[in-house]
Amino acid sequence: MTASRTGLDTQGFTTNATLHWNLGTAALIEQAVARGEGLLSKDGALVVETGKHTGRSANDKFIVKDDVTGPVIWWGKTNRPISPEQFATIKADFAAALAEKDTLFVQDLFGGSQPEYRVQVRVITEYAWHSMFIRTMLVRPEEAELADFLPEFTIVDLPSFKADPARHGCRSETIIAVDFEGKTILIGGTKYAGEMKKSVFSILNYLLPVQGVMPMHCSANIGANGDTAVFFGLSGTGKTTLSADASRTLIGDDEHGWSDTAVFNFEGGCYAKAIRLSPEAEPEIYATTKRFGTVLENVVIDPDTREIDLDDNALAENSRASYPIDFIPNASSDNLGPVPKNIIMLTADAFGILPPIAKLTPAQAMYHFLSGYTARVAGTEIGVTEPDATFSTCFGAPFMPRHPSVYGNLLKERIAKGGVDVWLVNTGWTGGIYGVGKRMPIRVTRALLNAALDGSLNNAPMRTDPNFGFQVPIVVAGVDQLILDPRATWADKDAYDVKAAGLVKLFIDNFAQFEDHVDAGVREAAPKAA
Repeated sequence: MTASRTGLDTQGFTTNATLHWNLGTAALIEQAVARGEGLLSKDGALVVETGKHTGRSANDKFIVKDDVTGPVIWWGKTNRPISPEQFATIKADFAAALAEKDTLFVQDLFGGSQPEYRVQVRVITEYAWHSMFIRTMLVRPEEAELADFLPEFTIVDLPSFKADPARHGCRSETIIAVDFEGKTILIGGTKYAGEMKKSVFSILNYLLPVQGVMPMHCSANIGANGDTAVFFGLSGTGKTTLSADASRTLIGDDEHGWSDTAVFNFEGGCYAKAIRLSPEAEPEIYATTKRFGTVLENVVIDPDTREIDLDDNALAENSRASYPIDFIPNASSDNLGPVPKNIIMLTADAFGILPPIAKLTPAQAMYHFLSGYTARVAGTEIGVTEPDATFSTCFGAPFMPRHPSVYGNLLKERIAKGGVDVWLVNTGWTGGIYGVGKRMPIRVTRALLNAALDGSLNNAPMRTDPNFGFQVPIVVAGVDQLILDPRATWADKDAYDVKAAGLVKLFIDNFAQFEDHVDAGVREAAPKAA
């Protein structure tokens, strides 16, 4: 246990609690089990529950609006403002709550694997398993670096803290309060550990663009010839699954920066969906669920046999596994690689309209990056059969504090500078909408990705999609030609045309908010209404 010479008082917090500084995996698991925070599965993973919060509380996040952040934050439904005075009250109440704790866990960590662009983060938690989670997910300093660790940002994570909307200016008992200038983030009222990791992501999304570095909500890997590929995509589109390819070296599965010299992982771990993991389709990820050092969130476990059931969604559809990146056998040892040769934009189109793969021009790439389209599948509510279109700009709107055009222009510049090939890949439905068609076979997606990444797809015959204007291959070796043309897979071609026209309109309506922030070339890259 190595404590920094810079104590908690330097961040404005004092406590008489026993402080556990920078504990390792085994010690944290021991603490978590002893404190009743979780159970060890028969294979060694720590299994925990997060209660009613099984995902992020996006509507409970607030950012301090001051003279510095006021002009640069993209204020709206994603980034909601609170005043400096409101934050001061919240921080004072967090400090009072910390002072009453008997035990606290502190981790000093890096956000970012490229030294010149990383941020030093101190995370204070009341749960041992939260401390283990964030230690797993961020980049761990060497032992010699800990004594002199000087935190730039501090995150305080107190699930037991209950916010007061009348007093704190929030909307519920849950609060994620961000003060970029004060370099403090306060998380209360939620046991969902992912709030901590996404808070660090938000910090880097705020800091890096002014240094000319492109922050990305993406996975990344490297081929045998040193060719880096990045995979943009929202939750459920396949970022983690498709980047964990045994034939390529994994840089990371979720958050990266693109500097002049490298694509670098912001993290030191992976956070994969665990529900219905398959040992056949996702063998590398599945194997992590049976290892000591993995945390399984909301995975059902038999309390007697300690057998886990990855197919049981009784606790959550969003069950998760967090594990060190080196649990993936072919992971990069330094969490970085060369600048990319290919960019893959993943979408799970539940309308069954988009082709399984299409090649984008730089202008189309910026259009689809700013659109950030995917579709949620209808839930279990009786009578609901239609999928729901989702547009999350930059494939990660909740984590992007600056205006999307800042990130979009960085991407466009880097694509042009590096001559990068950009592909749109549909991992969603084919042959009809959700409930009629079927999910795109993962073997087809992998075959098309392999053809894109090895360069052979650049030589394939192409057609121009009549709705979206991008180039779609007509023939790809080893892939059924029929599946390459989504309209051909529909039994009712007229129904396809109607649904395609509807999706085009959704794109056009959504992009209206960006039209004044992009050039004519990007506006021309929009799909064409019939």
